[in-house]
Amino acid sequence: MQTPITISAFATREPPVFTTKEAERRHVRERLAAACRILGRRGLSEGLLGHVTVRDPEQADHFWVNPVGVPMHRVRASQLVQVDHQGRVVRGDGAVNPVGLLLHTALHRARPDVAAVCHAHAPAASTWAALARPLDPITQDACVFYGQQALIMAPRLVRDPESAQRFAGEFGDKRVAIHAGHGIFTTGLTVDEAAWWFVLMNRCCDDQLRAEAAGTPTQYPPEDATWLASTLGSPRFGWLSFQTLWDDISNSDPDLRD
Repeated sequence: MQTPITISAFATREPPVFTTKEAERRHVRERLAAACRILGRRGLSEGLLGHVTVRDPEQADHFWVNPVGVPMHRVRASQLVQVDHQGRVVRGDGAVNPVGLLLHTALHRARPDVAAVCHAHAPAASTWAALARPLDPITQDACVFYGQQALIMAPRLVRDPESAQRFAGEFGDKRVAIHAGHGIFTTGLTVDEAAWWFVLMNRCCDDQLRAEAAGTPTQYPPEDATWLASTLGSPRFGWLSFQTLWDDISNSDPDLRD
């Protein structure tokens, strides 16, 4: 009988351990800035429409977010803004996206298990969201999201805290969500994980759009899709996958730590 494949079979890298909360805060801010730059460099955000949030290591009811008006591919850790769960700025000088904060604050309040949330108007994800369908398990990568997608049909437009709360309720306990006519939202135990799911999910949206344009794609059987979701879709694997992107962007853009 063959030994089941595990992540430890091909990865020994471990998340860092911190001796102080300030060191951990510096780390998550740098990773948040890196996530923004990665989304921006990949053309996954447009204009003012992209926001990534991560909980503060000490204050669970506060989180850090990229400032509105700063291109995502140029965000620095020093430019990040800290807000509370009511969306009030408590640290930093930058402005914040009020509509984005409605959604993120609602998710952070509803999901204490979630440390980070990613959303941007990525082309493939926005196009797929217009179809108001979950992704099918047509590739191994798409199987990562099998059983982990919320499809949010309403509220289609969030304008106030009440509708944001309904949005968070529709998200439920899923890892990612497709918001009809809007785009995708991804979450994670770390900003690393949430950012990786966003990059991967947008590509899976693109894959399915292309596959359906060419014909009728086949799907993985449920038992195989479930197994892939439990391995390649684990928080550990998401964190590990992001490290390849971090290594690249931190080497090319050392100023993101400023």
